Amino acid sequence: MNSSVTTPNPTPFVPVFLDLIDRRSELLRTNVPQIVQIEQLRQLTMGTFGRSLADFLDQNNLQPFTTGPRRKQLHDAVHVLTGYGTDPIGEAEVQAFLLGSKFRLAHLLLGFGLLRIIHKHSLNISWNALWRAYQRGRNSQLDVNTWQPELLWEVPLTQVQELYQV
Repeated sequence: MNSSVTTPNPTPFVPVFLDLIDRRSELLRTNVPQIVQIEQLRQLTMGTFGRSLADFLDQNNLQPFTTGPRRKQLHDAVHVLTGYGTDPIGEAEVQAFLLGSKFRLAHLLLGFGLLRIIHKHSLNISWNALWRAYQRGRNSQLDVNTWQPELLWEVPLTQVQELYQV
């Protein structure tokens, strides 16, 4: 008898969603060449934005997104910039932040989807934390449609956060 207990993946839709983004961006011709070159970022000085992104990916056992549009490929850079985690609650905070920085229906829909996952798995969520993330986005100078973090990889993370008022 197998005594191991498997925990269900709270986000089984993620690979399907990412594939949908890639297919849509292919149709719209918004795909871009790979932006995040993880090996190059690992060579940067500790504390720089790029090295912080590489460390974040490594610590969370993630690979950078290498296909699709800029926004998809730079999603994890938003996590680094804001400090929000990669669990469903952290992802909801990222969506609240992005919704505050620039209203997009996609952020709202993703946020509601994440809230459904959080509720379904009885995870504790702080509505105040989501509100703070939203307000933080409203007060920031980040426009995820136009930012070019790859030009800031060598800049200390704290300076990049100051630049975007995050």
